[in-house]
Amino acid sequence: MVVLLVLKESLKSIYGRYAAFVCALIKFFLALAVLCLLNQNLGFMKELGNPAVIFGIALACAFLPYSAISLVMAGVMLAHFYVVSFEMTLITGIFLVIVALLYYGFQPEDSYWLILTPLAFAFKVPYVIPILAGLSGGLLAVMPISCGAVVYYIISYVKQNAGVLTNDASEDITQRYVQLIRSFIGNRTIGVFVVACAVGVLLVYLVRMLSVDYAWVLAIIAGILGQLTVIMAGNFVFGVSVPLLEMTIGIVISLILAGLYHFFVFAVDYNRTEYLQYEDDDYVYYVKAVPKVVVSKPDVQVQRMNNPKRSRRER
Repeated sequence: MVVLLVLKESLKSIYGRYAAFVCALIKFFLALAVLCLLNQNLGFMKELGNPAVIFGIALACAFLPYSAISLVMAGVMLAHFYVVSFEMTLITGIFLVIVALLYYGFQPEDSYWLILTPLAFAFKVPYVIPILAGLSGGLLAVMPISCGAVVYYIISYVKQNAGVLTNDASEDITQRYVQLIRSFIGNRTIGVFVVACAVGVLLVYLVRMLSVDYAWVLAIIAGILGQLTVIMAGNFVFGVSVPLLEMTIGIVISLILAGLYHFFVFAVDYNRTEYLQYEDDDYVYYVKAVPKVVVSKPDVQVQRMNNPKRSRRER
């Protein structure tokens, strides 16, 4: 434990000195991961699959805010969709514009949730996103996470039905739009996971705000149980099934990631909790103070000892 605490303080020190470089590096790898995900699952526009183009876009994203990165990723996704189906591109574009108008015009700093959520779904660990959002953000994070889940299922739909979308020229254009909209509105899996994400964020946020010991740990457990409850209810009511092994592995990995986040961000010592009382003319204030766990980096000093034999010779 002491080693991890020392590592934590070292990382905080490094981040404090090189914050701009570290943030740029994180944005670069995040954009690179999303671009690789889009090319792996879509890849319809060959020009965007060029490694030099991918690297160039990711490098440019390293110097952009997260709201701009989400717009760049949306443009790349729509470019892939356009090769397959103009109707799919138009519907997805309208959806993204509505999301931008409803949320990102007011709170664009949370745009990274829209980028991280499809990645988490692709790696089969979607349960960790609501937990991290509930621990670090507010209830408004529900919207970008829910939209990110919808975006992931849109990508999956286009990947699975690319041939059908491309060969629908014989159908009436109105019928094609209606069929595409129905395919998403009637997709119960999307609805179940959107509700699960919303419930997870809500439970984690409410529990971690409680003035009880180990509130963050209880919040993580509550978030996982809340998401599992919604998924099981969806399986019972709507027949939405998730492979048991995949879900178990995803939950375990999500708990590990959430535990690491809790350790590096909110490690406190509840054994040294203090209860303080203040008073002014109008109110009496009761304060619960819990100290953070801080370990100083060990100062290693090497002391050289003179060789006694050499000293005698010198004499």
